[in-house]
Amino acid sequence: MTKTTKASKGAKGKASKADKSAAPIYTMETIDGRTLRVARWLNGKGDKTSILFFNGIGANIEAIAPFAEMLSDRDFITFDMPGVGESPDPIIPYNAIMMARIANMILDKFDFDNVDVLGVSWGGAMAQQFALQYGKRVNNLILIATSAGMIMMPGNPKALVKMADPRRYIDPEFMSKHFITLYGGSDDGKGDHISRVKPPSKMGYFYQLGAMMGWTSAPFLPFMKIPTLIMMGGDDQIVPVSNGQFLEFLIPNSELFVIADGGHLFMLSHAEESIKKIKSFLSQEYMSKKAA
Repeated sequence: MTKTTKASKGAKGKASKADKSAAPIYTMETIDGRTLRVARWLNGKGDKTSILFFNGIGANIEAIAPFAEMLSDRDFITFDMPGVGESPDPIIPYNAIMMARIANMILDKFDFDNVDVLGVSWGGAMAQQFALQYGKRVNNLILIATSAGMIMMPGNPKALVKMADPRRYIDPEFMSKHFITLYGGSDDGKGDHISRVKPPSKMGYFYQLGAMMGWTSAPFLPFMKIPTLIMMGGDDQIVPVSNGQFLEFLIPNSELFVIADGGHLFMLSHAEESIKKIKSFLSQEYMSKKAA
C-alpha cells in the first residue's frame, strides 16, 4: 500500500555556485570532541534542498561517492563515522543520539539550513534518529534497506553471520566470494563497490555495531509527520522487505517502494531505477512547496 505524501516546510540548504562537475571537498573537523572526516559536494544552485547522508555500517565516504555524483543537482554532505574511513578511532563509545547531535552541529558549521535526509541500512537508523531529534530542519526523509531497530524482522542467518564479520571489509576475496550470500540480489556493481571500500578499524566497526544496541524508533515514528520514502530490496538477505512494510505502517506520511529483485545493495545493482525514484520523490515535494 502506498500512502500519499504532503508538502513539507519549505527551507533551503546553503546555496552553492559550484557547477555540476564539482569534486567533493574533504575536511577533518573536530565536533563535540570527536574528529571526523567530512565530505561536501557543492553542486546545487540554491534552488533545491541539500542532502544529509548517513552511510551503512563500516562504509567509508568513497563507497557512496557515485550516489552523491548521481544527485548532482543538490549540495550533498556526509561524514565517516569514528574509526571508519579516514575518521580516527573513537576514544569512548557513542550512540545514535550523540551522533545525531554531531551531525546537527556539522550542518550548523557549514551553514546548511533545512535538509533532505537519506540513510542506508545502519545509516537508515541514524536518519530516523536525526529526523526524530531535529525534525524542524528535515524536509524529507528517505530510508533505504533499513528497519526500526531492535524489533526488526531478522534476515537470513547466513547473511547476518557474514555481516558481523569485519573480513567483509578487510578481505576483498572474502567479500567477493560471499557477496550474493551476504547481500542478495545480483552482483552487478560488485567490483566497483569493493574497490571503493576502505576497511574500518576493529574498534570503529564494533563501536558502530554497539551504537545501535537496544535502539528502536518504533514508539516515536507514528508521531513523525515528515514525508518519507522507504526503499527496500525484495531479495535483501540482511533487512527483509517486511521491515519496510513495518516502517510504512508506523510512519503516517510515508510511501514504500520495493525493487522486487534487488538485494541489500540495490542502490548499486539498480542504480538508475533507484535514483529515478529518489529524484521523483524529492522533485514532487519541491514542486509542491514551490506551488504553496
